Amino acid sequence: MAIRGSLKEASLPDVLQLLAMGKKSGCLSVTHRSNFGSIYFDKGRICYASIINRRDRLGDILVKSGILSQDKLDDAIAVQAKSRGMRLGDLLVERKSITREDLHTQIRIQIEEAVYFLFTWAEGTFNFEADIRPEEQDLLVSINPESLLLEGARRVDEWSLIEKKVPSFDIVFEVDRRKLMESNATLTTEQQTLLPLIDGRRDVAALVDESGLVEFDVGKALFGLATAGFLHRVGKTRPQEELAADVRVEEHRNLGVAFYRTGMLDEAVREFRRVAELRPDDLGARFFLGLAHLRLGKWSEALTHLEAASRHRGAVAAVFHDLALAYERLGRLDEAHQALEQALARGGATEPRVHLSLGILALRAGRFAEADEHFMRARPLFGTKAPSPVWYHSAGLAAGLSGDLAKAIEILTEGAAAHPGAAALHNNLAVALATKGRGEEALQAIDRGISADSSLAPLHRNRGDLMLAARQPDQALEEYLRAVKHHETLGPEVWARIGGLRAAHGEMPEATSAWERALQLDPGHPEARDKLAAARNGG
Repeated sequence: MAIRGSLKEASLPDVLQLLAMGKKSGCLSVTHRSNFGSIYFDKGRICYASIINRRDRLGDILVKSGILSQDKLDDAIAVQAKSRGMRLGDLLVERKSITREDLHTQIRIQIEEAVYFLFTWAEGTFNFEADIRPEEQDLLVSINPESLLLEGARRVDEWSLIEKKVPSFDIVFEVDRRKLMESNATLTTEQQTLLPLIDGRRDVAALVDESGLVEFDVGKALFGLATAGFLHRVGKTRPQEELAADVRVEEHRNLGVAFYRTGMLDEAVREFRRVAELRPDDLGARFFLGLAHLRLGKWSEALTHLEAASRHRGAVAAVFHDLALAYERLGRLDEAHQALEQALARGGATEPRVHLSLGILALRAGRFAEADEHFMRARPLFGTKAPSPVWYHSAGLAAGLSGDLAKAIEILTEGAAAHPGAAALHNNLAVALATKGRGEEALQAIDRGISADSSLAPLHRNRGDLMLAARQPDQALEEYLRAVKHHETLGPEVWARIGGLRAAHGEMPEATSAWERALQLDPGHPEARDKLAAARNGG
């Protein structure tokens, strides 16, 4: 279920309540000008939230709470810079600077602060996509959205007042220090933190970044100082044209990546096109444009961008792998194979998906032994994780078509256990088991597949075949009818069998209709043709 709308028509708190009551799981994306935020849900509860182009404040929150010293934070950040892919929180726990419990507590605060900040966006759009999960490395929480609404409403009300003194984040203030000293005023902790940073050059955004405070606390502190007459606006920041262009490029890039990850593909294409307009030779923009068009099923457009990316001197294996996929979708298999060879030469020899794609090409060409070799090369490259459902499906198919049904059953059994929600794997396992004469086990595999996805038509067709073999024609007919309900053009053979079973019940009009449907799908189908002719002749 996708939910899309304008924040002018439905406020963010209203949307959160709707998703909470519906116990939805997925990602709610919120956009406001060049800002982008995401709130992830798990069965109606918030499990993660983030805002693009906003500094990660976990370290600042830990220091502010007194859990971590600034020196230890600085040391960890220096180590993180040399350890690509390692999150700051995990690094701090590994170095025993904080406990795992402290980390979870502060991440919950970080997520709550992100949601509170999103509440202040009165304009923009929102889009909810079901079943999208945060990245694996993100630490998740479980928060009832309704518990945030009261504090969020309070902050929204206060923010409307704050904006009278702090209308935008590019405002620059300076301090009237003489007036401040003469007043002998009592300042809040946040105001004391900000005063040394307010120098007539830093804008509000810079104050947020350098103070370690969240936007709301900075705005509230500045509002108080400005209302008391201790601050004066001296203008706005005006970066040099070249710097502004760099900032725009990174904003569009970050938005594009966020849109892509949350399934908003048209919006992702729009942002990466802007990057490409500003930087025509940008490899990343071309690559993501290709990826987005692949997911949209626009193969020719994907090919255009991926070919451009492949001509870039810095093109890596992933570019050639996805270029191969575009070629393959367009039926240009030789060029797909050449692109995969390039992927191998660009470091893809250790990437399982490159060997997987080579195997699939060989499978399509009927070279089953070669396909099996590629799949077996890919298997150890997945490491400790189970291979993808596509690998199990393809490797099982290659083994079966090579005549090694025992190997196919072993592969598919492992795959069905590793991916119990992949109904197609249960179906393929059932076919292999039935071919080996293990009907009872095949039936169990099909039942597991139907539990995972009852709309997969081949499961019902194959269950019908098993029922027919077990001399249970009524049950077989029920399964065949379920199969064609989910996929009307599943195949002429199914309709021919429906016709035969209908005729056995004396339901000749229904039988005739089924045979006619079989001939529509395959005008030369012998059984349907002969049975239909006999029925029309009164035989």
